[in-house]
Amino acid sequence: MSGIVSELVGIVGAERVLTGDAVASRVTSFWSDAPMQAKALVLPASTQEVSRVMAACHAQDQTVVVQGGRTNAVTAAVSSPADVVLSLEKMNAVREIDGVGGTAVVEAGAILQVVQEAADDAGLYFPLDLGARGSCTIGGNIATNAGGINVLRYGMMRNLVLGLEAVLADGTVISSMNRMLKNNAGYDVKQLFIGTEGTLGVVTRAVLRLFPRPAGRHTALVAMDDFAGVSAFLARMRERTGGSLSAFEIMWGNYYAGLTGDGGYRAPMARDYSYYVIAQLEGREPEADAERFEAILAGALEDGLIVDAVVPKSEAETRALWQIREGFEPLLKPDPVFVYDVSLPIAHMPEYVGRVERNVRECWRDGACHSLGHVADGNLHFMVHPREIDAAHADSDRCVYEPLADFGGSVSAEHGIGTEKVAWLASCRTADEIELMRSLKRSLDPKNILNRGRVLTP
Repeated sequence: MSGIVSELVGIVGAERVLTGDAVASRVTSFWSDAPMQAKALVLPASTQEVSRVMAACHAQDQTVVVQGGRTNAVTAAVSSPADVVLSLEKMNAVREIDGVGGTAVVEAGAILQVVQEAADDAGLYFPLDLGARGSCTIGGNIATNAGGINVLRYGMMRNLVLGLEAVLADGTVISSMNRMLKNNAGYDVKQLFIGTEGTLGVVTRAVLRLFPRPAGRHTALVAMDDFAGVSAFLARMRERTGGSLSAFEIMWGNYYAGLTGDGGYRAPMARDYSYYVIAQLEGREPEADAERFEAILAGALEDGLIVDAVVPKSEAETRALWQIREGFEPLLKPDPVFVYDVSLPIAHMPEYVGRVERNVRECWRDGACHSLGHVADGNLHFMVHPREIDAAHADSDRCVYEPLADFGGSVSAEHGIGTEKVAWLASCRTADEIELMRSLKRSLDPKNILNRGRVLTP
């Protein structure tokens, strides 16, 4: 047993330090079922234990990879045999819900869906929502500044965190557990740890912002023949819903067709339209909101903004619509499939997607890509299918990322940079911005032991 492993056992106990076959029995991530690799996997149960673990690793120049739910799509939590993996899965409690202040105090290993349900049980609402809700963790959501389907109304994770606690690379505990919506006392320290992918510190606890629970949700699947209809319908929904539009999710026709029909999900409408949108409104007056929503849909149909619409009549029908948007797993076969998350101004989306599709076809004769996204916040996702077993990921990256510069886009909307996109960071950040990032990294982690190789090169 190596020196650092022995020291970790002394901190958390032998039963919470895994090595050898116990590590290999875990898969690398949601995206890869290859066995996990690590010198050791340590499972602290408190902030104090995290602090002691980090101090020990810092003293021995031991690299540390922090893991949450392992659902990220940019290999940010993939470890090597030389790394110690720090998993916060034992720190998973919802410690407190304050109905008056509208806050929740949670540990970083808490599963997003568990937090959502705890808030709901208290008559409140935590609006962050994404397809991985059943396995992603609050700490991971904070580290990546997660987005999801409700960003249009509630903002990114950054907007939902009032305060947090984090452990620096040397074991120092930074506790900034603010509970107030307004607090301008000096630097907003928590921002150092939101969206920085665990490179500046390990989030251990957070104070989350909660909202009144909506009295009703109203959902529709609509279809359009052109992107002008998508844009016009979004503008009308924003104008006429009084700020209650919470989701506006787009699926290109080939994505919808690829998941429905024979052997797939039931298609609630024809499968040959160019674009499909799931729109969702949240409100306090269910009957009046439903009437208003249906009136907007009827007007959009009459004016030719949309060509078809389906309004679910039950919770089961609503879930079936969302399953088409979120249940993309059938499109991950056969290998290889390369997954992307980018952002750009809405007006440029159809031209950009067209260029990506052309690039893919030029790179691989039978290549194709499926497109979807959150559209209202400028976020698109791609699944690139080269249909050649030896296709190179780097070639696919060029197909997707190179056109972004012409549209002022970003190589990451909500998934982060991880290790996959490090080489592309300079395409959407200036040299001065990147040097400032490096200065922060050197200041808070001078030995470069924490999530090394994520986001930045040295």
